[in-house]
Amino acid sequence: MANLGVNIDHVATIRQARGTQYPDPVEAAVLAQLGGADQITVHLREDRRHIIDRDVRLLRSVLQVPLNLEMACTHEMVRFALEIKPDMVTLVPEKREERTTEGGLEVAGQIAPLTDAVRHLQSAGIPCSLFIEPDEAAVDATLRTNAQMVEFHTGRYSELTGTEQSRELTRITAATAYGHGKGLAVHAGHGLNFRNVIPVARVPHMQDLNIGHSIVARAVLVGLERAVREMKDLIQK
Repeated sequence: MANLGVNIDHVATIRQARGTQYPDPVEAAVLAQLGGADQITVHLREDRRHIIDRDVRLLRSVLQVPLNLEMACTHEMVRFALEIKPDMVTLVPEKREERTTEGGLEVAGQIAPLTDAVRHLQSAGIPCSLFIEPDEAAVDATLRTNAQMVEFHTGRYSELTGTEQSRELTRITAATAYGHGKGLAVHAGHGLNFRNVIPVARVPHMQDLNIGHSIVARAVLVGLERAVREMKDLIQK
């Protein structure tokens, strides 16, 4: 059964929209814990458009569940992670003009910088994951960096319907089996919601699902603790 990582970025998005001190993503993380979150995930972007340094520092000190820090592969971000020491780091692609992460890392074209970042992080005791497309070539490239984990981008799966979505699920399932067979811990995320999460949660060897936007959107109607609990119940089915 997959664990649930709750991404609280969009709580910070609401705060930053008005430049206020509320809603506080740290408070949201505490409520997510009460709702059954197995992990809290935040993406500290280079432009600090939602999560800011202060949030990560406070989360590291108050959370009772692991903190997964998503970040770009830059010297600044690696230095910050080495200072904060989150429970794990997920290296993700990042473009300032994008509204949200648009796809997985092009690992094959960035072997040297990714390997260097992974080495520094894992030498400091911080397990490292790469956010990639669900295919064997991306897994093989990840293995060259010595990362211990992968997170498969489920954005395409989440945008499709019917037989096309079924084919993408088959692709995710095959990539998960392949990555697991190569000794990698396999996670998935992006675009997963209350209507499409169950098939991905059922994929053999799928360890963690990171879900944010749909949970925060549901929380507007029913509250965050209940929204997290509802998602956790779906995953546990």
